[in-house]
Amino acid sequence: MSTLPHAPSPVTPTQDKATLATSTHVLGPAADFMLLGGGSLIALALVPLMWPKAGDNAGLVTAMLLLANLINHPHFAHSYQLFYRDFTSRAFGDRFPRALRQKYLFAGVGVPLLLVSFLSYAVVTGNSGLLGWLTNFMFFLVGWHYVKQGYGMLMVDAALKKNFFGTKDKNLLLWNAYAVWITSWMMINRSFSSLQYWELHYFSFNIPDWLFFSSVTGMAISTCMVIPVLIRKARSFKISGAPINGMIAYVVSLYVWLLARHPSMLLVIPAFHSLQYLAVVWRYRRNIEASKSNDKVRRRKGFALFVVTGFILGYAGFWYVPQWLGRHINYDQATFGGALFLFLFWVFINVHHYFLDNVMWRKDNPDTRLYLFGTH
Repeated sequence: MSTLPHAPSPVTPTQDKATLATSTHVLGPAADFMLLGGGSLIALALVPLMWPKAGDNAGLVTAMLLLANLINHPHFAHSYQLFYRDFTSRAFGDRFPRALRQKYLFAGVGVPLLLVSFLSYAVVTGNSGLLGWLTNFMFFLVGWHYVKQGYGMLMVDAALKKNFFGTKDKNLLLWNAYAVWITSWMMINRSFSSLQYWELHYFSFNIPDWLFFSSVTGMAISTCMVIPVLIRKARSFKISGAPINGMIAYVVSLYVWLLARHPSMLLVIPAFHSLQYLAVVWRYRRNIEASKSNDKVRRRKGFALFVVTGFILGYAGFWYVPQWLGRHINYDQATFGGALFLFLFWVFINVHHYFLDNVMWRKDNPDTRLYLFGTH
């Protein structure tokens, strides 16, 4: 998510003051704290105490796998539901600027074609190494997505409270996020030479010491420069008017979720990243329903249908369809292992998700302005 500056135009006439568009919180003060990052601090503080050794986390693995079906996978599905809603009019109509229409076309059509072509070529040629490098690229994008979302949450919270950051401060916060992301990715690559993802090996890049320590130094310097920015923002209004939960989201997304290395904590973090995303998506979708009708029952039914559809699509995309294909299509298991289609679907959805989000949550996207902030 990127900065979405305030605009004074009102919401559509069908929306009243009871809708979320007029709230200064994403969902509510307590919900924002728990979902945007505060809840993860509580949970992660307990995880190492409950599973102190990497080999003792079988129960946590099972719990997180179950939780993925309820939180992680629907969060991916919701990005598809929102992105492809009215896709034709967004990509080919005249209500969006040309540059934004081109971004919709690239993310919605171009990226899937490129990914399918790449994955198909690797499978047809029996080149498991290509798939391995794509996996590392996927985790490279994971870090970028985490810090962009953390930064976006801070900008959203600040905009909802009309307590905006200046351009200089926004650039500093963003560059600090990138510095933490790159350092985190280097740390991961320096911690292993080869790992498996759905039975396929992927490999690390050789990060020289000088480059890694330069990145750490840059992260430390930018962090020191960001601290006064956050302190000034916290003091700029009374606590209820400062984007405290957004600042928690920013700090947690960067420094806790990306730099934590405890094995059990790594299992838990994706669920909280997904909850952070769902908080904004739920607000966005509830405002879509509010724009359709003033009937609260109809709004709730529409929102419930959206959530249930996300659950079904998430299960189908991550489990049912790839497992069905794995049972009915023969391939070289000696080269690709026994879970090729799970690998292909999981990597495709993860990588594509980042491109979808990069188009949807932009400051120049009219739909995001309207349904997230209630402004044109």
